Amino acid sequence: MWLGPEEVLLAGALWVTERANPFFLLQRRRGHGKGGGLTGLLVGTLDVVLDSSARVAPYRILHQTQDSQVYWAVACGSSRKEITKHWEWLENNLLQTLSIFDNEEDITTFVKGKIHGIIAEENKNEQPQSEEDPGKFKEAELKMRKQFGMPEVEKLVNYYSCSYWKGRVPRQGWLYLTVNHLCFYSFLLGKEVTLVIQWVDVTQLEKNATLLFPECIKVSTRDSELYFSMFLNINETFKLMEQLANIAMRQLLDNESFLQDKSLPKPRKPLKNISALKRDLDARAKNECYRATFRLPKDECLDGHTDCTLWTPFNKMHIPGQMFVSNNYICFASKAEEACHLIIPLREVTIVEKADSSSVLPSPLSISTKSKMTFFFANLKDRDFLVQRISDFLQRTPSKKPCSSDREWKWNLADPGCELPSSSPLAVSPTSALSNQPGNFCAGEVPTASQGLLKLFRRNSEELLGSKGAKEKMKEESWNIHFFEYGRGMCMYRTAKTRELVQKGIPENLRGELWLLFSGAWNEMVTHPGYYADLVEKSMGKYNLATEEIERDLHRSMPEHPAFQNELGIAALRRVLTAYAFRNPTIGYCQAMNIVTSVLLLYCNEEEAFWLLVALCERMLPDYYNTRVVGALVDQGIFEELTREYLPQLSEKMQDLGVISTISLSWFLTLFLSVMPFESAVVIVDCFFYEGIKFILQVSLAILDANMEKLLQCCDEGEAMTILGRYLDNVVNRQSVSPPIPHLHALLTSGDDPPLEIDIFELIKTSYEKFSNLKADDIEQMRFKQRLKVIQSLEDTAKKSVVRAVSGDIGFSIEELEELYVVFKAKYLMSCYWGNNRAAAARRDQSLPYLEQYRIDMEQFKELFISLTPWSCGAHTPVLAGRLFRLLDENRDSLINFKEFVTGMSGMYHGDLTEKLKVLYKLHLPPALNPEETESALEATSYFTEDVTTEGNATLLMIFAGTAFTFSANHLTVVACSYLAEEKGTSPQDYRYYLRMWAKEKESKKETIKDLPKMSQEQFIELCKTLYNMFSEDPVEQELYHAIATVASLLLRIGEVGKKFSNKPMRKSEDYKANSTQDPVSEEESPTSEQSQNSAVEQQPQADHEDKTCGDAQPEKTQQENQTLGDVSGEGQGSPLQLLSDDETKDDMSMSSYSMVSTGSLQCEDIADDTVLVGCEGSSSAARYGSTIDTDWSISFEQILASMLTETALVNYFEKKVDILQKIKDQKKVERQFSSSSDYELSSVSG
Repeated sequence: MWLGPEEVLLAGALWVTERANPFFLLQRRRGHGKGGGLTGLLVGTLDVVLDSSARVAPYRILHQTQDSQVYWAVACGSSRKEITKHWEWLENNLLQTLSIFDNEEDITTFVKGKIHGIIAEENKNEQPQSEEDPGKFKEAELKMRKQFGMPEVEKLVNYYSCSYWKGRVPRQGWLYLTVNHLCFYSFLLGKEVTLVIQWVDVTQLEKNATLLFPECIKVSTRDSELYFSMFLNINETFKLMEQLANIAMRQLLDNESFLQDKSLPKPRKPLKNISALKRDLDARAKNECYRATFRLPKDECLDGHTDCTLWTPFNKMHIPGQMFVSNNYICFASKAEEACHLIIPLREVTIVEKADSSSVLPSPLSISTKSKMTFFFANLKDRDFLVQRISDFLQRTPSKKPCSSDREWKWNLADPGCELPSSSPLAVSPTSALSNQPGNFCAGEVPTASQGLLKLFRRNSEELLGSKGAKEKMKEESWNIHFFEYGRGMCMYRTAKTRELVQKGIPENLRGELWLLFSGAWNEMVTHPGYYADLVEKSMGKYNLATEEIERDLHRSMPEHPAFQNELGIAALRRVLTAYAFRNPTIGYCQAMNIVTSVLLLYCNEEEAFWLLVALCERMLPDYYNTRVVGALVDQGIFEELTREYLPQLSEKMQDLGVISTISLSWFLTLFLSVMPFESAVVIVDCFFYEGIKFILQVSLAILDANMEKLLQCCDEGEAMTILGRYLDNVVNRQSVSPPIPHLHALLTSGDDPPLEIDIFELIKTSYEKFSNLKADDIEQMRFKQRLKVIQSLEDTAKKSVVRAVSGDIGFSIEELEELYVVFKAKYLMSCYWGNNRAAAARRDQSLPYLEQYRIDMEQFKELFISLTPWSCGAHTPVLAGRLFRLLDENRDSLINFKEFVTGMSGMYHGDLTEKLKVLYKLHLPPALNPEETESALEATSYFTEDVTTEGNATLLMIFAGTAFTFSANHLTVVACSYLAEEKGTSPQDYRYYLRMWAKEKESKKETIKDLPKMSQEQFIELCKTLYNMFSEDPVEQELYHAIATVASLLLRIGEVGKKFSNKPMRKSEDYKANSTQDPVSEEESPTSEQSQNSAVEQQPQADHEDKTCGDAQPEKTQQENQTLGDVSGEGQGSPLQLLSDDETKDDMSMSSYSMVSTGSLQCEDIADDTVLVGCEGSSSAARYGSTIDTDWSISFEQILASMLTETALVNYFEKKVDILQKIKDQKKVERQFSSSSDYELSSVSG
């Protein structure tokens, strides 16, 4: 590229001059290109270690004048081609002009001005899309693309200096982290190391320190373990690697590719050497942490955060912490964990004002809300800027009617005997349901699911007035006092006191309200008014797989509870689950969702239950309810890891028994609701909504700890499951005011001993005492590690399933199929992140079988075909690949799956000569052959233009006819003998006939060579072109050219003579045609008809031959059956074959090999004057080929096969074994040459 002229003092140091003229020098840096000796090695090493090559290109052009010692760098280039282009431009456009100047200063001034002008013109035309990236970073990105052959769409995120440990020797170099790859390059004294790893192939990332390696990062793939160390900032590097690997796992999981956030605000100060992508990923990490901490909606983006203090009226203190500001919320988190958390939705804010500063309270800020609460922040560093940002966000907040939160919360405190009227937008209960409802409603109230079902179906009992009722009232009073001191609603101060109250159990009247608050579901509900009602309306009457599964599970959802023993509860559950399935079709519906949702509906109305389900599935339990329950498997892995850490004695025993994988899924997926009595499990749900998955894990550990002694004595999995099941069945809630609900889980007892009851609150207390040091941040870190392991394990399972599904029909071994699957999947994944408009990237459906999930299009198939095919045809290879793709794409959706891909590959690699030729033959017939491709055959016929006498023509035909007849007769004899043998059997003929019909219905008929249609002249010429290209650069190419020339000449004559025979008795063939097509079923199926046909071959060959007259008009089966019979017609009366002895045949066979092929590599396009092909002229016509295509000419597969068999070179070529594993290995090693408009090959670790 052109450079703004820079002064260079030492033009010769470390550079070699390659070209020179009076005004310019073209120089190459030592250590680049060939040669260079020791000096070159040293320079190359310095460039890598010191990263000078990121700033110094290997080629440059200097401007100089004769008397001056000062040089000016005007251009540089990463390749010789680039720098030569600039050099030629200078010579052609400037040299003549510069020779006119007398003054050297004027020459230099003119050159500098001209170069500046060129740069300005180029910058004007360039799109300023990546101007945010600093200059040095852009240079490093260019170097990365050149070094590793990456396309422009592959973006560099960051690069680091580090050492890669190859064996016990550290290789100092540069680690490049791109969106999709980890790359490393090192060059030390002539030894080069190049690594390219896809993030989707990474199975483990660890940061550790060992005796052998200092503090280092270990990157594991299925094949290798790589160690990188000596980072300046290892924590930053590791965190970025985790993010990129996580994005790759997300791509494998749900096909989400990385999209850069273009809406990121520009930094207030320019950031040195930090790319826009790195800023984007840093912002994503902060956003995820911010949303998880405060349970905010998934689209909330953090704008900034600052240190401050918050005045807390409940203890009259200024608590230090951080304020976070985003589009819709102001949040506060204290530095001391759980001292105080605060969430202020901007929709609630009425006033934001700056208060007067004082020495005690510097830079205070007051924020007032609609609920009459005022929050005082102080010690704000940049208060004016913060107020301006909050004001900007407030202006964007849509103005709404006064918040109805007060009204919404009141129903929870109403007298349980008389509920308030429905506020739901849905009238969901049919009047017919009234007759089934309990009779304890207020007069005139319509029983609907617009309030918690527990209220509608509560059985009032005297216990409410007893000790349980009194305790429930005390709980409610404690919460009312808490609301008075700490606030109520979304703006409540959340402290350790709040957690203590939750651990003691939430009162039933407040449960729905607090679940909505703690989960963050309330925020999403009030910001999406009417969303649920619209979803219900849209999903009404719609049916799909999810709705079928929902219907099947509706009556299995808490059937023991009266709320779900009638249509009201069932209908509400159906609407909520169906609405969610339509909101999130990726998840749709998963078993266990029905159990959780039914519990939500007991305490919340439909809309609230829907938004709680959204919070559960999409934020609190991510990926739990997808088709492969990945999230639950991830947390199961965390549970195993925590068991090893906290219960090491039990861990090994549990692994041996295989219990953890069994128990954890049922515990986690249903939040213990399916394994514990309802009254107890709902207290677990209370704590879960406040604490998250951390609480589920610590309770699970407490359960294992409580049963440790018994579990250590278990002999098998069943015994361990019985112990845990008995324990969980007897976890009771003695404070519950609801009548006990029978627990469907079998009550397991041992002998006559009464079961020991465990109080749920004691279990929760124990879990906090023993395992409360679990941290949410640590769990998220562990989730990442386990997600890598789980998703890669699922991918391995998918690979084995696919390979097992296709291995029975394919000639490849299991190892070969697995390697092909890896290559196939890599090609698909590249379309996701490098192919912007690829249909394949958008059509991966997780609900499909594994075999159908990865599909590639024609362009991707061509690239795989070119690198893997044993039939390399040079420039003709992409054409052949396109034909094979069309042949394999049976459903015509322009995509093929793995089975179709390996079927095509297997046809070329496996089978005998006949099978391989059959594949090649099909590639030159529709649908593989496009009509446009055969147009070139008109021109190609001009290649076959040599005059040959009629006698020679006939002789060749006679030779071929003998060969064809021998082949056909043998084949027919076998068939006839088999049928005669059948007739001698004792079983009835009609019995065999129906058995065969049944077998044909059950199994797809194996294609035989008789089923192949004939090939026209233009198709045959295309086949010849393919064969000529295929043999190019083969070690025995001259023999192959000689053989194919012989065969092509022979077949052209055969087709010509066959045409003359088929044109004789038209009427006779028409009569036979009518008879043969009258009953096609009997002709195909009946053994009698087949036998009679075979005998007819022996008795009436001439008549059989005449059938070919109207072959095109006959049904396909008839034509295929008769096609061989026509080949045998040389045996009829007057056949030239009868005039020749065996010796004469042999002589003529040797004569038929007459052919001359020009020396050198012969392409199909080269076949012209220097190639002689024998046999191009019809015996009765003097007109030559070349002007038009003969539409009556045709040739059969059997004739081609028989001709090929006469040539040893051709037989050897097609029966030659090729190792596809070596092809795959070579493909990975090959130097990758990319262009921005094509897909790209990935290399494995090399160097």
